Amino acid sequence: MTDYGHDLRFGSFLTPQNQDPQRVVDLAVHSEQVGLDLVTFQDHPYQPAFLDTWTLISWAAARTERVHLSGNVTNLPLRQPAVLARSVTSLDLLSGGRIDLGLGAGGFWDAIAAMGGRKLTPGESVQALSEAIDIIRGIWAADERGALDVDGAYYKVKGAKRGPAPAHDVPIWLGAYKPRMLRLIGEKADGWLPSLGYLSSPTLREGNEIIDESAARHGRDPHEIRRLLNIQGAFGTSSGLFQGPTGQWVEQLLPFVLEDGISTFILVSDDPVTLQTFAEEVAPALRAQAAAERRSASTPTGSVRSAAALAQRRDGIDYDGLPANLADRAVEPGDREYHKVRSTYLWSGSPGLVLRPTTPQEVSEALRYARTQDVPMAVRSGGHGISSRSTNDGGIVLDLGALNGIELIDRERRLVRVGPGARWAEVAAALAPHGLAISSGDAGGVGVGGLATTGGQGFLGRSYGLTIDHLKGADVVLADGSLVRADAEQHPDLFWALRGAGANMGIVTSFDIEATELGDVVFAQILHDATDTTGFLQMWGKVMEDSPRELTAFLTVVQQSGRPVAQTYAVWAGDDTERAVHALERFLPIAPVLQQSAQLVPYAAVMAHDPGQHDGQSLMHSRTALVDHLDADTAALVTGLFDRRDTSYFQIRAVGGAVNDLPADATAYAHRTQNLSLSIVVHRGHEEQTDREWAKIPATGLYLSFETHDHATALTKAFPPATLERLRRVKGVYDPDNVFRNNFSVSPTT
Repeated sequence: MTDYGHDLRFGSFLTPQNQDPQRVVDLAVHSEQVGLDLVTFQDHPYQPAFLDTWTLISWAAARTERVHLSGNVTNLPLRQPAVLARSVTSLDLLSGGRIDLGLGAGGFWDAIAAMGGRKLTPGESVQALSEAIDIIRGIWAADERGALDVDGAYYKVKGAKRGPAPAHDVPIWLGAYKPRMLRLIGEKADGWLPSLGYLSSPTLREGNEIIDESAARHGRDPHEIRRLLNIQGAFGTSSGLFQGPTGQWVEQLLPFVLEDGISTFILVSDDPVTLQTFAEEVAPALRAQAAAERRSASTPTGSVRSAAALAQRRDGIDYDGLPANLADRAVEPGDREYHKVRSTYLWSGSPGLVLRPTTPQEVSEALRYARTQDVPMAVRSGGHGISSRSTNDGGIVLDLGALNGIELIDRERRLVRVGPGARWAEVAAALAPHGLAISSGDAGGVGVGGLATTGGQGFLGRSYGLTIDHLKGADVVLADGSLVRADAEQHPDLFWALRGAGANMGIVTSFDIEATELGDVVFAQILHDATDTTGFLQMWGKVMEDSPRELTAFLTVVQQSGRPVAQTYAVWAGDDTERAVHALERFLPIAPVLQQSAQLVPYAAVMAHDPGQHDGQSLMHSRTALVDHLDADTAALVTGLFDRRDTSYFQIRAVGGAVNDLPADATAYAHRTQNLSLSIVVHRGHEEQTDREWAKIPATGLYLSFETHDHATALTKAFPPATLERLRRVKGVYDPDNVFRNNFSVSPTT
């Protein structure tokens, strides 16, 4: 007697008759409307009186919104597994994660052979099904590197490309009756789907024992495997099995739940009244009765994490102690969503747990929990994370992506409230209809939180200033989990520190930022031949410094076909095309122009969002420097780094103009004299040599967001002595235990 504790689900089993094609679709819609959870269809492709089941499922998915759909069971011998995997994925993505996969090894072999399928013995069909499951799961495993190879006796794939992954964890249920098939369920499947009328030997109880023994032998928890059952009956006055009134049905079904572990009942019927009665009367009554019996017996309920997933848990984390309100959205190694959250844009990670709070209170709870664990902690907003601080190995990541609200709270004051998990492309798009903008980096996929606590060197910087220069207030979760408001009147020292060293002080859950009035902008791109790299860099820096402050330009120099080329991206903050063109034309004579363009576009078009997956493209080693001017020695030094192949990527960001309007002590970002921000990507194996050369640059500061090392010297360059000392004092008040030490740690002065 086994109750596996799964939630109870109810479904319909419909006949795909093609005589009246719309009737079966209407029954699927009816099943959803009356409250059933699942709609399944027979699959007999050789039956000329039936619609093709997969086509029918596709049509029914388009007509429904909530209910899950599946073949009962899909005829594998006539559906090539690799293509079936892609079909399931495609429809699962299109339907919002509502496709399940019931699979059968085949049975009517003469009919299958008549349709071109291969006629197999029962033993061969089980082996073929096992191979097919490996192929299907291999295709779905989009996060696994390398092509898929399965060298089976009946199904083979060699070098098949993986992906895409389905929208949800598609379960594979097997229609099975004989011991060998039942053992395959225990080894590889997610559910057992027999029909009660075909069960004789083994019985349900005996079948469960075979499945459970096989699961344990293969290192699985039998509770991972859902038990489903197709049943037939009618509502009447008889005392026979499933032939009486609804109360009698509940009494007869309850032992199947408590003694045989059945958690999904699928009613074989094409009668809408019978289906409605089953959904509206039997299902809720059985759920209530089963819940009461389970409480009385203290039966564990809920989802079960697989043994394979449990084996991937990391030491130092009390997974069982995770608060319940965080557990539902938490992601562990072994979860299907893990590949989406483990890494950042550039850095591969392997955290032991990713928490995804949805409210400031949950952020506080997540932080309190993380503090009690014996592992590193990282905080992530958008996941761009060039400095590598928003993921880790074996630790906990607090992912703020769900705190992504964008609200114009005061149009007259141009005040915008933004969550740390919002992306800057989304912010720009939300503000565009109001004629507003916030300067915010150069990539729309960057999250608000990291940039708005470090600085914010953006395409509007010389006319607007840094992003932090217009921060008017913030809601913050402190190291002890308390929630405070920081602005000019409340916690002013904390507010000062947040603007440039926020990652050291707390977790900001919302920012109030003053936007600027802005409609269209002139966006220009100029590609130069930078063969004379030294001369080009010097001249480019001078032209940029002498430009009107409405113009902000970023320069990227890369190696292309063995020679350096320089790409200028420039934004004129306004729609005065005549002045913009005049300013931009001064860049053209610097070096031979390979390509150029300029267009009048909304600022939101400049901040286009790349929705690509953050999968850790490389382990980047980068350095930065803030300089007043780009002198001849610095230009020559950068040229030398290219010549020696120490680098193939160098960038300049203009940071003068409005950035330097504020006094140095106004914010924790104290660099208010420099005109240019330099950054470089260092080739692997060239780090020491590049560091020695880079140290020769007459830098008066650096920008932490693009620094990948954590040397103590970085702090003294990022923060001048007086600023760093004040930060240490503020840190001593708000984070005396140095909880937030992952991002270029500022040690507290107590």
